[in-house]
Order: sequence, then structure tokens, then C-alpha cells
Amino acid sequence: MKPAKARRKAVIKRPAVMTGAAIPVLGWPPDEDRVEAIFGRLSRVMPEPKTELNFSSPYTLVVAVALSAQATDVSVNKATDRLFKVADTPAKMLALGEAGLVPYIASIGLYRGKARNVIALSRILLERHGGEVPLNRAELQALPGVGRKTASVVLNELGIEAAIAVDTHVFRVSHRLGLANAATPDKVEAQLFRVVPEQWLPKAHHWLILHGRYTCTARRPKCSACLISDLCPSRAGLQALGEAA
Repeated sequence: MKPAKARRKAVIKRPAVMTGAAIPVLGWPPDEDRVEAIFGRLSRVMPEPKTELNFSSPYTLVVAVALSAQATDVSVNKATDRLFKVADTPAKMLALGEAGLVPYIASIGLYRGKARNVIALSRILLERHGGEVPLNRAELQALPGVGRKTASVVLNELGIEAAIAVDTHVFRVSHRLGLANAATPDKVEAQLFRVVPEQWLPKAHHWLILHGRYTCTARRPKCSACLISDLCPSRAGLQALGEAA
């Protein structure tokens, strides 16, 4: 039997943000031709991928993305469908107030903190930006409740910056495909920028999210129905473990 110390070294911990089926630790960087093929195929089935959050302006997009932290797009859309009918500008949101906002978003996780942030960022937009959302990363990230990931989603969706926001879907899919092997979202983002061909960068974020949401799911990924399964270095291992459909 191996000494306890040796046994501990053999254990590879899964990154904390991961859930679902096991993810192998793969070599990096990946083969360039394989990466090109992956995004080429995704582009053919999803030529114009978009966020599934409903919005009508940069302001409603910022609010929707801020509300989506640790919540599903479906749950956010249900809430904002009612909310944006009464408060779709910073002025209207500020008039609604935190107490007035809470009932609209109470079905979303962490709603009290999100309500505070939405009211605070609305006030800042009115006082410092003339009621308009600043469309640059530094000023966006300075808004309450808007971190790097939220800013990346907004800038990418509006076609301002080819950003890749690494959520749990992007993290999981990137690891399974061998596009990244880092242990934190920020490091995965850096790896993706190094390996994703420039022509695919503007839409890579959406392709990885949607592929992870509907095909390469956390539990029981649908490998048999995946259009890039032959390019995936994780498929054989997941199926051998009985963790893939």
C-alpha cells in the first residue's frame, strides 16, 4: 500500500466552481487545427449566437446581467418581463426605489443585495453619466454589482469588445474540450484568449455557454448528440465512467 503522503498527491481536486461529471486534467495548449475545427462547427450551427437574457437597451442589459449572477436566465427573464415594463431607465428605477424593486425580483437568488446594487448603479448613472451606461470596461466595472464577468458580457453582447466571460458553463466546456486547464475563471479566460482563433473570439463566449447549457451539461453530457464529440478529448473517459449519455 502506498504511504498516505503519496496517496494524497495522487488525488486531483476538481476546481471549486465545477459541478457534475468529472473533468480530466488535460495537456495545454491544444492542437490549433482541432481548436479551429471546434469553432468552425459551432459557427455553422449557431451563426449568430446571442444572450438568452431579454433586454432592450444597454441599461436593461446591465441590469439583467447583474441580476443573473447565481441565477438562471429563465428566472431573470420572468422577473424582468414585469420589471422593465415599469422601470427600464435609471430614472424610473430610482423612482421605484429599493423597496419597490424587491417584489419584482424576489424570485431570484440574492435578490436583496441585487436590489441595492441596481438602485445604487442607477443613481450613479444619473449623477455621473447623464443617465447613460458607460460603454468601457473601467467605468462599467466601477458600477455597484458589475464585476469583470458582467462587464465582459455587456461589452461582448453590444459588439464593443470581444470579451469572454467565464461562467460555470464556459469553465466546464473549456476544460472538457482541452481549451483550458487552469483552476480559476480569470486564468481560464487568459488561456482562451491565447488559443481561440481571432476570427472566432467575438462569438466564442456565446458558443461555449450555449453548448454547455444544452449539450455539454454538467451532469450526463449528451456526447452521443454532440456535433464536436469526435474532437473532444474527454468523451471516452466520461462514457467509460458512465457519466455521459
